[in-house]
Formats: sequence, C-alpha cells, structure tokens
Amino acid sequence: MNILLLGSGGREHALAWKLAQSRLLSETGDRLYAAPGNPGIADHAELVKIDAGDHADVVRFCDEKQIGMVVVGPEAPLVDGLADSLRAAGVRVFGPTAAAAQLEGSKGFTKDLCARAGIPTAKYVRASTLQDALAALGGFEAPYVLKADGLAAGKGVIIAETRADAEAALADMFDGKFVDSASDTGAEVVVEEFLKGEEASFFALTDGASIMAFGTAQDHKRVGEGDTGPNTGGMGAYSPAPVLDAMRRGEALERIIAPTVRAMADAGMPYSGVLYAGLMLTDEGPKLIEYNCRFGDPECQVLMMRLQSDLGELMLACAENRLSRSEAARFSAETALTVVMAADGYPGTPKKGGSIRLDGAGGEEVKIFHAGIARDEHGGLVANGGRVLNVSARGANVTAARQKAYEAVDAIHFPSGFCRRDIGWREIAREAE
Repeated sequence: MNILLLGSGGREHALAWKLAQSRLLSETGDRLYAAPGNPGIADHAELVKIDAGDHADVVRFCDEKQIGMVVVGPEAPLVDGLADSLRAAGVRVFGPTAAAAQLEGSKGFTKDLCARAGIPTAKYVRASTLQDALAALGGFEAPYVLKADGLAAGKGVIIAETRADAEAALADMFDGKFVDSASDTGAEVVVEEFLKGEEASFFALTDGASIMAFGTAQDHKRVGEGDTGPNTGGMGAYSPAPVLDAMRRGEALERIIAPTVRAMADAGMPYSGVLYAGLMLTDEGPKLIEYNCRFGDPECQVLMMRLQSDLGELMLACAENRLSRSEAARFSAETALTVVMAADGYPGTPKKGGSIRLDGAGGEEVKIFHAGIARDEHGGLVANGGRVLNVSARGANVTAARQKAYEAVDAIHFPSGFCRRDIGWREIAREAE
C-alpha cells in the first residue's frame, strides 16, 4: 500500500528509514510519500507539498494517490484533529484522535485522568489565572514544577528553585511566553510537586484495547552538559534504558499504561497509536511525569536503530484495531545512542544558514538523521532550524555506542553548530562501576 508520512524532523527521518524497509512497501512496489520531509527523508520517500494544517488538502492527496495509511509524526496535527478528518474520509491513520491526543495537548486533562484512575503521578493544582497559580505555590515546597497546559515544543516545563523564580516564571507563562499557535498554551498552568528520582521513557503501541510494549529510552533535555541550562526538545538519547529493568517495566505497564488505555476507552475516546510515557523512577515506584501522543525526538531515532520488527505492519495493526494478533515487537540487544547537533543559539533563536558537510562521517552501525536542515541554491546542506542533525550509532553498550557516535560527530563539518559531549553520562558511570 502507499503510505504518507507527515513531518520534517529527525524523528520523521528515522520513521521514513524504517518504513522504507517494511514489506508493505518493499515487496509490493508501492510508494512512501513524505510531507514536507527534509533532504534525508528524500533518500527514502517522495517529498510532496502538503500542508498538514489543511485537512481537506491532505484528504485530497490521499484520495489522489490511493494512500493506504497515514503516519502522523508530530503532535500538533494530532491535537488539531487531522486523524479525525482522515478517518472520516475512510483513510487508515497511525495516531490518536483529537480527543485522545489531549493526553499530550493538555497537562491538566492528563492529571485529572490520573486522579480518577488512580495512576501514580505528582500532586498538582490546575490554575487558569496568575493569581490562582501564585496562591497554589503555597501548597508546595521548592523546587516548584510549573507546566504550561498545552503544546510548547518540549520547552513548557519550568523547574523553579525558589519562590521568586516560580513567581517570575508564572508571570511569563500567563503573559504568553509559551503560547503555541496550535494550542492555547499559557491559558492554564499546572503547578506540581517535585518528584525525586531518575527520569526514563517507556513506549507502548495500542489500538485502543490491546497494548504492546515498545521499548525504553533515556533523553537528555537540558541544553548544557551535566544536565544544566534551559530545557530543549532533547539533546540526545539512548535505548534501552537499563534503569527501567523488567520489574519497573512491568509496574509501569500495569499501573500506568494499562489503566490509561482503559480510562480513555471508558471515556469514549479510545487511544490508538504510540503512547509515550515520561516516567520518574521514585522510591515508591515509577510515577507518570507526562504523556506524549507521538514518538519522542530523539528517542524515536534510537528505537528505530534497534527495531527488528516490521514497523509498517505494527502501525497498520494499530490503525486496523488488530494489534492483539501481532507478535511482540523485537529489538536488537545492542544499545543505540543519538547525539543531537544543534545550531548556535538554540534553544533560543538558532543561527540558520550555516553550512554542513557530512563527507566521511558515518561508518559501520552509524546513521545520521536529518532534522532542521535544508539545501541551499547550490544543493549544499545548511542549517534550517534549532536541532539540525541526529548522529546515531549502535554498540554493545552505552559506552561503545557513544564512542561511535562521537567519532561521526567529529567528522562532520558544521562550524555554526554545537552538541553536548556527555550523552549517556549516567549509564556510562554505572557501566564503569
């Protein structure tokens, strides 16, 4: 069947790379289309000009090209209801409805669902005015966790060390600092208890009833080494996350993922697609930090580097509500690690237009996924966003994968870019023990 992939980042490049290997395409001669895509995605798919915000245009294209399944990469089109429009037109979709995508689109919605379903998470208060949010601070101790309610490109969470910092951050939030055009971000804020522990990511596929575990990862959100500086969309990741051992994975599935899927179905908004749970591993067990309604970026890249199952088949099983008849996802026992190369200025205003040369970068078990990148008038690669390249490698463990990844990083010519040099540092310290 013909498949349409929506998105343009490193996550979508990794998905395109893996989808191109699916028997849905490789054995049938059907086509993979991507919109808008990027130069790396163009190696695996035909790039087309479609505006994901124009639902009628996407439906028209699907009809014209006889698209059998649409894979929605980023969160904004899902929160905007694109999957609903496609399903109404009879097109299979990998991704949740707008109602189900509230799990990412509204932090308050998710916290309330957790409270009703008894899902372990941090204590919280929802506030729709600055005055209410300031008053809510009195019920918590520093550090304070402040979350803009809607989408904020991974930058809408503030951890304030002092009351003064928290008050200033709340003023920024209600002043529209984190407003996203796709969601009224900043109109409401969630004030949360600070959870102590180590963060990890747990992924599951679901068709609204059946659930399939789909790997673990650990992300590096802060821009600076040693996890310092402001939050970003992610500066690197590795998979699997050994800290999420079999016991913790089982607990997360039983106490967090499964009750969520049941609660969504019971509420008349069954969730279909990938469910990405950000977890805090506390002394009391895993607790939910937040949900995302799509693959993480750059977590997707390390998952795809390890995935041995047919991604297209698994996505189609979710879209057709028959996941229970699919074999469990198979992954390589190796570790995969991704280093994000970002443009100077990120996560603020990134410097665009910087030249990039990849000649000589790579090697065995290394893949460079394109993200915020474009071609100039001469056909050369240039930076065109904040996070520009995802340098990914596989190895026997985190230490080995990281060595290969940084060898590739050092071979890349990108003078107006930077990266963290300590991706995987926690697990490498444990491996050295």
